Amino acid sequence: MSIPAIEAHNLVKRYARVTALGGVSLRIEPGEFFGLLGPNGAGKTTLISIVAGLTRATSGRVAVNGHDVQSDYRMARRCLGVVPQELVFDPFFSVRETLRIQSGYFGLRRNDDWIDEVMANLDLTAKADANMRSLSGGMKRRVLVAQALVHRPPVIVLDEPTAGVDVELRQGLWQFVRRLNRDGHTIVLTTHYLEEAQQMCSRIAMLKAGQIVAMAPTRELLARLAGVQLSLKLGGPLPPLLTPHLVEQSDDRVVLKVAHPADVESVLVACREAGCPIEDIEVGHADLEDVFLQVMSA
Repeated sequence: MSIPAIEAHNLVKRYARVTALGGVSLRIEPGEFFGLLGPNGAGKTTLISIVAGLTRATSGRVAVNGHDVQSDYRMARRCLGVVPQELVFDPFFSVRETLRIQSGYFGLRRNDDWIDEVMANLDLTAKADANMRSLSGGMKRRVLVAQALVHRPPVIVLDEPTAGVDVELRQGLWQFVRRLNRDGHTIVLTTHYLEEAQQMCSRIAMLKAGQIVAMAPTRELLARLAGVQLSLKLGGPLPPLLTPHLVEQSDDRVVLKVAHPADVESVLVACREAGCPIEDIEVGHADLEDVFLQVMSA
């Protein structure tokens, strides 16, 4: 069995009056593209901070590529690149100087070829000699991504990497991240853009109040929890038999959810037997946002 990229066992983090993590255990395999989702305050950033060695857990343990983040911090940190959610930067250096300094933290000299490649892939080449203070918010976020990659870590954590970023950069960033993943890098993503998680992540864990409440391959989550949605334009009131399936209702349409495609027929039969004509129907599978809302409301 391979050594996991990240392994957390019964991780607890308590503050004075708050339990941020209440016994989180997970295993992320090498080369995975893993999504970590949850509402604000669910514990995502706390978990990432513990993995990165920035915060100490109250109890439990975490290892990165087999290296304990406390007892073997130096190697664990070398294996990890973190793109933080906050825009933190040194205002006294240019982009290239910032990346060279970051390389030096890991003992890397003559790293300019890789720095040039990272800047090119993040569309930073034209700003290489610009002072960090002069950059827009989106450009500063690109530099944060570049800083996380300068030492070529096998595990990369992206904490809301596209927050406040324009569409063009978002597409370019994801192309680069996909390439890193194809090359064998493990990617851990937290994002509030659930369509990104659905497209990018092969497996997803959902956190709620410091607990993992769902964890499975993305396709399995969608198939197991999302079901099928029906958008109907009815020529009469919704039959009472279908009220438990109601998701939302407007003046001219109702949206129903059923568990399986085979259940669509029972909806049609219920409408016909109630004398409620169906004037229009649209059938589609729910997306990750629907699954997320369903899990969080349980």
